Amino acid sequence: MPIEVFNRYEYKYIIDQKTFEKITDALDLHMVVDKYCKNHSLYTIANLYCDTPDDALIRRSLNKPVYKEKLRLRSYGTVNENSMFFLEIKKKYKGLVNKRRTQLCPREAYAFIENGIYPDESRSYINKQVLKEIEYLWERSECLAPKVYIAYDRLAYFERGNDDLRISFDTNLRARRHDLSFEYGDEGEGLIAPGLWVMEIKTSRAMPLWLVELIDEQRIYRSSFSKYGTEYKQYIKKLARPDYEKKYIFIPQPAGCRI
Repeated sequence: MPIEVFNRYEYKYIIDQKTFEKITDALDLHMVVDKYCKNHSLYTIANLYCDTPDDALIRRSLNKPVYKEKLRLRSYGTVNENSMFFLEIKKKYKGLVNKRRTQLCPREAYAFIENGIYPDESRSYINKQVLKEIEYLWERSECLAPKVYIAYDRLAYFERGNDDLRISFDTNLRARRHDLSFEYGDEGEGLIAPGLWVMEIKTSRAMPLWLVELIDEQRIYRSSFSKYGTEYKQYIKKLARPDYEKKYIFIPQPAGCRI
């Protein structure tokens, strides 16, 4: 049974290829890769983010309020007739991330996010409590609908004997605002420069000492980074300036934000 409720802190870092290699070499001494990452291979995660016609959810999120929330439909790997999706509501309050999700078959998932048709709660794979929370968000938000597709390739680790600590590395971030269905493939416009990785440390507890020392040794610093937020800011720039030419930059390491 997949985990459907998460409560944890998430720390993000933008690292280059050389740093990625150094960190993963060290992680192999303390952690094991996710079951989907056999022989350290990457797997694809694809998301359809839902929002209002005026993009209220992501605009509120970018203003960094005490509380914010997002709604997305997620798939793992190649989509086929036997695929199951996750409908997720992700909340953040004072730095603590709460993610709740329920499984849906493709027909149920698209019927809900496109037309607001609620799935049959009697299905054994549906988390009824989570579905009610998602329904509440859907009903109090005006005309939610799929707005953007975002995909990336991931390498993920778990600490040996401690499933609470998870570290993931995402690369090849790409997005599109057309063909908003997983069945159209995973093509999209790049969100960050090639060769960069979004590293995320996810835990509900304090980081272990060996991890703190590794971060300090590699001199990497926390970054405020949102995949949907980054895509939205690029989208707005294009609307304002049709001739806008995106220039990838390495996100700076702000002083005083280590760990």
